[in-house]
Amino acid sequence: MKVVCEEIFAPVVAVIPYDTFEQALNLVNDSRYGLQAGVFTNSLPLAMLAAQKLEVGGVIINDTSLYRADEMPYGGVKASGFGREGPKYAIEEMTETRIIVITQ
Repeated sequence: MKVVCEEIFAPVVAVIPYDTFEQALNLVNDSRYGLQAGVFTNSLPLAMLAAQKLEVGGVIINDTSLYRADEMPYGGVKASGFGREGPKYAIEEMTETRIIVITQ
């Protein structure tokens, strides 16, 4: 499906069957995109496995991948964006850091 192969910014849900949780993680990682992933589970070990293995900018447990807290770093990996967003990153983006040395 095209919605699985492209990065869609719309209220769309693609349902893809899988046999094992590890296979589901591999399907996510097989994408050239990696903004965020939403994982629904009652198992803390599976949640931690997803957080460790998924190649995305954020793993949201028991909520959709649309979750965003502006005070936290937000951004993707692979072809999903460049860098991070959030107050700290905005300040860094608009700041030119330089060193000044004064000797006597």
